[in-house]
Amino acid sequence: MKRIVCIILLFGYLGHAQEIDKETQKAIKRSTAYTWEGNKNLEEKDFVNAEAKYRKAISENADNSIAPYNLGNAYYENETYSEAFGRYKQSAENATSKSEKHKAFHNMGNVFMKNKEYEKAVEAYKEALRNEPTDEETRYNFALAKEMLKKQQEDQKNNPDKDNQDQEDQQDQQDQNQDKQEGEQDQENKDNQQENKDQDQDEGDQDDQGDQEKEDENEGEGDKKDQQPQDGDQEEQQPPRPNQLSPQQVRSLLEAMQNEEKKVQEKIDGQKVKGPKVKNEKDW
Repeated sequence: MKRIVCIILLFGYLGHAQEIDKETQKAIKRSTAYTWEGNKNLEEKDFVNAEAKYRKAISENADNSIAPYNLGNAYYENETYSEAFGRYKQSAENATSKSEKHKAFHNMGNVFMKNKEYEKAVEAYKEALRNEPTDEETRYNFALAKEMLKKQQEDQKNNPDKDNQDQEDQQDQQDQNQDKQEGEQDQENKDNQQENKDQDQDEGDQDDQGDQEKEDENEGEGDKKDQQPQDGDQEEQQPPRPNQLSPQQVRSLLEAMQNEEKKVQEKIDGQKVKGPKVKNEKDW
């Protein structure tokens, strides 16, 4: 089985940077980064995270041939051969070099061998050799597939019932793989829907929180306005400043001044009535 493909092959996409727009370039870079992370997870035997990263890589760049190939390897290691075959096929369709095509078809042949579909395995290995004729492992698997196909055909002639049973078992296995794949796809769709729902809920909560904060702020401003005294009340409640007489003191002072002025005026008036003193001369 051909192992994980080095991510450096993806940088071939970036060689056409002048021919694609900036958004596509960013998507390719994100796809490359996710593929790197998936490779690391797969090396650590962390299949769950590896699968998630490879799926993200594929979603970012549908032309990525490395991510589906490595995801196919992950499925193959977990013996989910139907899913593995689908990813190898996707990789072969996206491949831009003979080396990539060779690896994809080689592993497709391995899947057919596991499913005892030897005739299809022969054709897959033959296609792999067209892209890389000197690969010894592919040549060996090709020869083995032809021998297994020959033996299978002889068994079919000698024991037709066994062949029918093998076909039924093979069909059952394919149906199980298909059901499992559909179940995983449904679960993935549900997870995506739940993730989107949670995101929308978080945004709604943030909006509600913002509205509540604005409402509290408006209420606080209203309370401050209610606490501020009106002009009339402010004049009544405002204490006198230092060295400033109160209205009552001013009135008392005015009354005292008026009384004092009245007394002075009375004295003046009395003098006018009496008139000046006259000196009496003796009458001799």
